[in-house]
Amino acid sequence: MVNVLEIDEALTRLASQNAQAAELVKLRYFTGLPLIEAAEMLEMSERSARRLWAYARSFLLEELSPES
Repeated sequence: MVNVLEIDEALTRLASQNAQAAELVKLRYFTGLPLIEAAEMLEMSERSARRLWAYARSFLLEELSPES
């Protein structure tokens, strides 16, 4: 099980590599916005947001995996 501190640290590492990806995660995960609305808030296309979301999910899954 992943705790809140681990999630915060992983998001901080993500933000250091790609701040926009971290913002997208926060908008989707913590505020519950659908991808299209989060994309609009970040002033990006839905297609770009989908790519960024895939990157952010992959990054966080790797960071939060038990082997890390």
